Amino acid sequence: MPETEVIATLPAPRRTWAVASVHGEAARLRALHAKLSERIRADENLVYLGNILGHGDAVGDAVEELLSFRRALLARPGGEFRSIVYLRGSQEEMWQKLLQIQFATDPREVLQWMLDRGVGATLEAYGGSAEEGVVAATKGPVALTEWTGNLRDAMRARDGHNALMSAICHAARTEDGTFLFVHAGLDTERSLAQQTDNFWWGAGGFEEITAPYGGFSKLVRGFDRRHPGIEVAAFTATVDGGCGFGGPLLAACFDGDGELVDTLEA
Repeated sequence: MPETEVIATLPAPRRTWAVASVHGEAARLRALHAKLSERIRADENLVYLGNILGHGDAVGDAVEELLSFRRALLARPGGEFRSIVYLRGSQEEMWQKLLQIQFATDPREVLQWMLDRGVGATLEAYGGSAEEGVVAATKGPVALTEWTGNLRDAMRARDGHNALMSAICHAARTEDGTFLFVHAGLDTERSLAQQTDNFWWGAGGFEEITAPYGGFSKLVRGFDRRHPGIEVAAFTATVDGGCGFGGPLLAACFDGDGELVDTLEA
């Protein structure tokens, strides 16, 4: 799986399936994929909107399921690498930062902040624990470097996991400018290149967007703390049923004009 661009470009015009935050719920992802495999065609796009990791108790299995389904789609006649995209969610962003936590000014505080937001499930998936992290942080940078190195090794030991983390994008757009897919939100006063953390933490005001952003007809996100299900407005759409928080995993299909044409739930 090659290193990809920060902003992925999807083929267009065509239908695009968008999958909401999974949060380590491997069973729900497997069930959704079973339904999706009967619906998705070779000439359609598939975007995972971030937060594959975190919260749930089967993070590693969720990544395995993601990779397995990708292989199955690409094995179909007409399957295209560029039509399947994974976005970086807040969980993936925290995981990448955790693997460099030895460089943080106050690693114990940063680690606790991440643990409060669900990164502990990902730690456990790769053989780590919060307790080990706290102990390493107390001992200092050398111990932290060894701890994060072990986590990296554990991730690399699972075929495809490290490659997936290297291939995730900050956002995705269709080549005709109809769609922009993001994880949680963005700042409409900034360009795509200036968004940085807004993709993961800048969800405020998303539902109040009342005009096209950057020429895109529709902005689609996959995480909302309200977990409202599928909400479609004139210029935005939210796909989040609360998977990982007791709710279902959702997928929504949009046609080339930006209209919602199909949904799935597991």
